[in-house]
Amino acid sequence: MNHRRLPSLSALRAFEAAARHESAKQAAQELSVTATAISHQIRGLEETLGVALFVRKPRQLALTPQGRELLQVLETAFDSISHVVEQLSAVPIRQTATLSTTPAVAVRWLLPWVCLLRDSHPDIDLRIHASHEPVALDGVTADIAIRYGDGRWPGLIAEKLFDNTFIPTCSPHLGLHDVTQLPLHPLIHFRNAGAVSSPLDWAVWQKLAKVPGLDVSAGLVFSDETHAISAAVGEQGVALMSRQLIKDELEEGRLVQPFGPEFEGKPFFLVYPESRQYDPTILAIREWVMAVPGVLATLSH
Repeated sequence: MNHRRLPSLSALRAFEAAARHESAKQAAQELSVTATAISHQIRGLEETLGVALFVRKPRQLALTPQGRELLQVLETAFDSISHVVEQLSAVPIRQTATLSTTPAVAVRWLLPWVCLLRDSHPDIDLRIHASHEPVALDGVTADIAIRYGDGRWPGLIAEKLFDNTFIPTCSPHLGLHDVTQLPLHPLIHFRNAGAVSSPLDWAVWQKLAKVPGLDVSAGLVFSDETHAISAAVGEQGVALMSRQLIKDELEEGRLVQPFGPEFEGKPFFLVYPESRQYDPTILAIREWVMAVPGVLATLSH
């Protein structure tokens, strides 16, 4: 392996700056050193090369032919180095952000559209924290969240995404059409002890419907909404679910709403700290969430 025979890089930088400015003083100002240090570096370089690089005149440095030859090479080399450094510096720095939301919203509403965020902002690595428990948006546990509630969280900006309308739903293969037939079918319940607030359940629904003979304490109980939805699709009973979260099943006919009443739960909001409302990463995720199919159509009604 051949070893390059090169003078000190500091000496070459000192010479190149002095040659451009034709002044040791101005070169010293550019490199944040003293004029004496510049002169010392240049004399050392001349001794190493065995040639004079400058003709020293009062208040001016004039290049010798050898000095001009070296300057030309150094300018090309330093320009090439500068270009490469700029290109490397322009490589996007990857940003990691955590979005907290409920498991059902994550699986059924967000995950199918993560590609939209990846295509528009490939430098953002999105982490999804799925839980019914509200977590701190401190930039450590999470950065931004989708929550259901009244939209009032101190220190946070809350933008409404969609209403949370609960409806009775089941597979069309159950052949259920009349509310009086409901006591003949198992009820499917969703209960999660860590939820920020209890979702509307069959007991609440029964206060409105007043169906004779309906035992709202019986049936299948799931701690995950997605499991409750799967059970309903699988003809295991009748579930009380958020219409927005079963939108695809309703449109495709895998689930139907056989009867009412339906009622409103607490809406879903996109939530993030006021202190980060102009953060580019937060804005990018906000833009993505707002572009998820269904949000704009919901907000326009």
